[in-house]
Amino acid sequence: MDFALSEEQRLIQQSAREFSDRALAPHAAAFDRGENPEGYVENLRELTRLGFHGMMVAGEWGGSEVGALAYVLAVAEIGRGCASTGSAMSINNLVTSMLNQSAGDDQKARFLHPICTGEKPFAGFCLTESGAGSNPAEMRTAARPAVQNGQSGWVLNGAKQWISNAGIAETFLVWACSGEIGSRQITCFIVEGGADGLSIGPHDEKMGQCASHTNEVVLEDCFVPDDHIVGELHEGLRLAFGSLDGGRLGIAALALGIAGAALDYATCYALEREQFGKKLAEHQGLQWMLADCHTELEAARLLLYRAAWLRDAGQPINKEASMAKLYCTEKGNEICHRALQILGGYGYMREFPLERHVRDIRLTSIYEGTSEIQRIVIARCLIEEYGQLV
Repeated sequence: MDFALSEEQRLIQQSAREFSDRALAPHAAAFDRGENPEGYVENLRELTRLGFHGMMVAGEWGGSEVGALAYVLAVAEIGRGCASTGSAMSINNLVTSMLNQSAGDDQKARFLHPICTGEKPFAGFCLTESGAGSNPAEMRTAARPAVQNGQSGWVLNGAKQWISNAGIAETFLVWACSGEIGSRQITCFIVEGGADGLSIGPHDEKMGQCASHTNEVVLEDCFVPDDHIVGELHEGLRLAFGSLDGGRLGIAALALGIAGAALDYATCYALEREQFGKKLAEHQGLQWMLADCHTELEAARLLLYRAAWLRDAGQPINKEASMAKLYCTEKGNEICHRALQILGGYGYMREFPLERHVRDIRLTSIYEGTSEIQRIVIARCLIEEYGQLV
């Protein structure tokens, strides 16, 4: 078993780390406060130029085609510097990866290629609704057959909630009920930014990842031609669930990056700060905290890397992706809280980055499937596996 990264993977990790240290970490606190939003967006454009918005996309469609392991390496490094940027990068790759897998060639040329090459670099994944979060089958956004200007298609009506990148996206994947509401006949549509009937709500005020553009997406008699359907009619749920495995790897990597940044800061602080006549790191209680945190972070990293490696090998990762997402985000939250505790009162102050890391990482155990949903997925997979042995 070889745990070494390839030369290409090391270079991608190094490139992401250098960009994060130069362009993200020094400005993350300002972005969090809502300052310099143009700089935040320009950093996202730079990620496209670095090839980081189509990392699992074939080269013929503008992707860098480097695989899932290289992708999680990059997301973790970007997340170390700025969680909001890492989150936006993860969503873009979720969209591009799904289009790469499920869209037709004409759709890839028209919609996927511009995202990957930077012509239209931002995309939104519109699945969640106010009454349909963990169970998207309960969505109420409706798609009804229609003809407009002699062109057959569908009219969409409904609202999608908490859509990442919505404020800047030029391409949206939108799921809507194409049959009876509640029938699970759900279809995925491509909706272009600026389409008639498409509107974007105000910027959501979040606890963390405050710089990311999270908004409501509203569809009012929004016409979409037939050739904007991704995959098969009524088969949108299958596409969504299939794509979420890759999305969960991205959020797990983001949690790794945030937790790693928090732990690095707390460890360095413990080596410098003195209390009771000696460094904090010389107190056994703090040593145990640091030992536990670093051990758990390394275990989370290996769990994630294995899931990504399996995906690159063409293996199913439904269980492994959920395990990685669950463990990385839950342990990441714990690590950030312990890191803040090591700083004591200083950790609670906005002058220091720990309080931002705690706020930023909290979302990772909620979106792309809550921790509770991950446990359900894992249990179902285990029951199926062991049921074959009984």
